Formats: sequence, C-alpha cells, structure tokens
Amino acid sequence: MPSRRTVLAAGAGLTAALAVAGSGGPAHADDRRLRALISRMTLEEKVGQVFVTRVYGHSATAPDPADADTNEAELGVRTAAELIDRYRVGGVIYFTWAHNTRDPLQIADLSNGLQRASLGRPRGLPLLISTDQEHGIVARVGAPATLLPGAMAVGAGGSRADARTLGRVAGRELRAMGIRQDYSPVADVNVDPANPVIGVRSFGADPDAVAALAAAEIRGYQDAGIAVAAKHFPGHGDTAVDSHTGFPVITHSRAEWERLDAVPFRAAVAAGADSVMTGHLLVPALDDSGDPATLSRPIVTGLLRERLGYDGVVVTDALDMAGVRTKYGDDRVPVLALKAGVDQLLNPPKLDLAWNAVLRAVRDGELTEARLEESVLRILRLKDRLGLFTEPYVRRDRVGRTVGTRRHRAIADRLAERTTTLLVNAPEREGAARPLPLSPREHPRLLVVGADPVSPTGTTGPPTGVLAAALTALGFTATALSTGTDPSAATADRAVAAAGAADAVVVLTYNVTAGSPQQALVERLSATGRPVVAVAVRNPYDVAHLPGVRAYLAAYSWTDVELRAAARVMAGAVRPRGKLPVPVGRADDPERVLYPVGHGLTY
Repeated sequence: MPSRRTVLAAGAGLTAALAVAGSGGPAHADDRRLRALISRMTLEEKVGQVFVTRVYGHSATAPDPADADTNEAELGVRTAAELIDRYRVGGVIYFTWAHNTRDPLQIADLSNGLQRASLGRPRGLPLLISTDQEHGIVARVGAPATLLPGAMAVGAGGSRADARTLGRVAGRELRAMGIRQDYSPVADVNVDPANPVIGVRSFGADPDAVAALAAAEIRGYQDAGIAVAAKHFPGHGDTAVDSHTGFPVITHSRAEWERLDAVPFRAAVAAGADSVMTGHLLVPALDDSGDPATLSRPIVTGLLRERLGYDGVVVTDALDMAGVRTKYGDDRVPVLALKAGVDQLLNPPKLDLAWNAVLRAVRDGELTEARLEESVLRILRLKDRLGLFTEPYVRRDRVGRTVGTRRHRAIADRLAERTTTLLVNAPEREGAARPLPLSPREHPRLLVVGADPVSPTGTTGPPTGVLAAALTALGFTATALSTGTDPSAATADRAVAAAGAADAVVVLTYNVTAGSPQQALVERLSATGRPVVAVAVRNPYDVAHLPGVRAYLAAYSWTDVELRAAARVMAGAVRPRGKLPVPVGRADDPERVLYPVGHGLTY
C-alpha cells in the first residue's frame, strides 16, 4: 500500500495542496482552495469530473479478457485505468454484472487501483467510487459482506435507532472496501401497491415515517463517513411504470406532492444528505413541459435547490434508463441535465458521446464554463468532506476486520428479527390452537415450497433452501422443494404429493396476483389438510389474494437475513414485532383496506 507521502505526491500538486488544511469544518470552508484547484484544471478535466461511469472487470489494470473486450466494445478502452486516462471521470459505479464485486478484498484492491490510476495523472484527483447498496432486494456487494434488511422491513420495525445502526454498519463495510458514495436510501413514499420498481425498496406509505427513517439512515451512513444519495426526487412512489423500461407519469397535484412526496426529501436535506438523486419521471403539476424530472430546471433548480434550499450534489439516476431517453437523444440528455441544475451524470449508455456532447456544449456556449464549474465545485467539496484528498486508499488488513464480521452479522440478525410481520394467525375453528408458532414436537417434519427468486447479489439463497436449513437448525426436519414464481400443474402436483409426508407446509409467495399459478398452488396445498404457513418474500400485498391461509408472515425480501428471522418467528424463538408500513387493500376492491398501516400480530 502506498504511503501517505506517495498518495499526496500522486496528485501532482493539486491533491497535496488541498491536503494541507484537511477536510474538517463547515462544508464550504475550503472553497477558496477548491476554486484555486479548479482554476488550474483544463476544460476536459472539468467535463470529466461530472461523469460517473461503469467499467467492467475486477481489476483496474488487468481485467479478465472477456471484460476487457466488453470495455472496448462499450467504452472504447480495454481497462479502467485507460478509461480514467482518457475521460478523467470524477467517479466510478460498481455493479455485480460488471464483475466489480467478487469479494471484499478484490473490491478493496479495485478501489485502490482506480484511485492510483486517477491520482497518477497530471493534476490527478481522487475518484468518488459508488454503488447501489440499499440492502434488501437491491445490493451489489454480496456475502461475505454483511447483508441487512431492506427499507420496507426497516419500516415494519419502525425504529429510527435501528435505521441509523443499519446505515452505520453498512457504511463502515463500504468504506473499508473503498466505496464512499452509496445510492441509498430510497426516500420515495410507496402509495401504489402496483409500483413495479419501488415497492419494498421504500420504507412505507406514511410520509412522516419514511422521512424519519430515511433521515436516521442518512445519519448512520454519515457516522461511517459515507456519502448518501436520497432518491428518487421528486418522488417515484406512485407509479405503475418502471423508469428503467418506460416513462412514468406522476399525477399528483402540487398540494399532494407537498403533502406526500416532498416530506422525506425535506427531511433528507435537513439531515445533511450529501447528494440527492433525480428520478426519470414526469410530474405535470411541477413542470408541464413534458420533460422528465432529471432534465427539468423547474424541478431540479426551482424545487430542490430553491424551495428546499439544497446546495449539495445532485446526481441523475442512470442515464441508460428508458425514462430519460424517451424524448431526447443520448447526446442531448447530459447537456439538458446540467442545464437543469444536476451535478453528476450517472452511467450514460455511451460515455464518449455524452462526454463530447458536454464538452461541445461548453465550447459552443450552450453551457457556460462557469455553470460547469459550479458542479465541479460541489463534487470537490464532497470529496474533500469525505477526506478523499488526504486518504484516498484503503488498507487491505482492515477489510477482514470490518467486512462481514461476526458482530455485524449478529446486528443484522437482531435488526431483522424486529421486522418480520405476522399478518394472519387464525385458528381453524373457535377454541382451537392458532397455527403459529410451530413446534418441533407437534410438527417435526416440514415441507418448504414456493418461489426462489434470484439472489440480488448472487451470493445468497436459494430462499426455500435457506429457510429449510434455518428451520432444521431450530429442531425441525425441513425439506425444500422449489416451485418457482410460475409453478406448472406438474410442479404443483409434486408439491401436493410431498405435502402428504409433512406435518406442516411453509410456502414462500412472491407478488401473487388473482388467478396466478402461485395462488392455485397455495389453495391446493391448503386443501391437503396440512397446516399451511405462507411467507410473503417481497410485497406484503400477497396476503389479500390468499384469504384461505390461516398463517401469513411478511418478510419483505427473500435475502438470507430476513428468511432466518422469519424462521425464528415461525418457531417461536422470537416474537413477531413488525407492523405493516403500508396498507393492504382487498383483492376484489383495493380501495377498501384489509389490513391498515400498523397492523401486526404477536404471540
């Protein structure tokens, strides 16, 4: 690992000059030094600072040949180091599918390699390395790193202290691997049960509760020295369209936006959120131009900057998403985003096209260099506040002492135990025992069937196997049989036959809809006469479609930590404590509430 002296020297004077006074004090205390730094940057270097890009491979200089080929095809370079040299980007985002996140030590080495490549250039600056580590169903860094409950599970727990603890633990692990910006938390209020993209990534449907938990999690990340990004401004919680694949329209009035969507973002700003991420969605009541929020000056500058008083970094959601590419071409999107008031341009589909478009816009006068420098200043302020000018590298010997430790995993389990929500626990007849908790004495043989969604990180699951193993460790003899999210009749037949040899059946449900094969499978299993316990491993709304199930739990995710917690609740090792953070409407009349916010049974 390079010494501190080597680190400072690598910046060819710029980084060393900033290091003199450190990174403490008020956010804008060092603007004079930062402006002096900017004055010595070339226009191309300033353009590079506003870009955050993907790059393929586990190494900055020696990726696998297939990743090098993909880099060449998509980015015009073979390695991350070459990309940094060519575009002088301000940040890099890690993805599992880009093969950036194999294991904690490799991630730390990649981070150091990227920083070395950037700092080794003339006037080199440290990178802001980022990822989406929301936990729950969205995570890029997998086991052996600690995986924690997702936002809606935290919402079910309802504890600000737990939300802050989650941010602190997650942040410490990210920092140990050299990741200093996390695109989390989701500050959207999930008021549409059909929302295909937010759902359990939201803390819930109550704007005040979402605000309190988002602010607490932000403070936890800040405790660990991690920059957050509250997302997706101005609010992505009330849409049935996924902005990855379409262009959502939010029909809230201005008053509804103030009452629902704005509340968590106000709290995030008050909590000192380091960055705010824009959403690629249309809100006609806030801007009737037809432009997505990411490209809307009335929304980014008028609302976020001026009305909410936010002067931190504004980052776009990924620019390769359909929601921002519907109206304009890939060369216009980055320019319009900067004109709207955005600072960081995240993952454009064609970096060379986007980079050159911004460069050309400044040279042609469409964007002033002063406007570009405003964004560069905000980005450098953030890097300075994070200490990246003085300590850009991470130490390998600290990775194992921080990432995935026994203490952190125990904290994750304790947090998850407080989130599992018991929705239904009805006796078969009056005076009879309730189905839960299960007992190894009365129900020694368990069959675990149902959906086995793919692991968010590729390092956990399969869910039925994880749950069966957890129940076996609690004294049962549990057998797993994956039936999937769309079980065929033959698969259902196998499950029903296997239920005959079990004393009780546990079935994992995943986004059940009326008339779906999952619904038919659960109904057939219930008809066997065996006790059936259902666990919703994504949206808690599943329970409305299965009124015949006498015991229903909501786990809010299919990740190992939440399944282990559900097993302990089922076995009576811990009492269920979670409360619904969203209302569940009736299947036949969604406007009528079946289970309200705050519903949750216990033993």
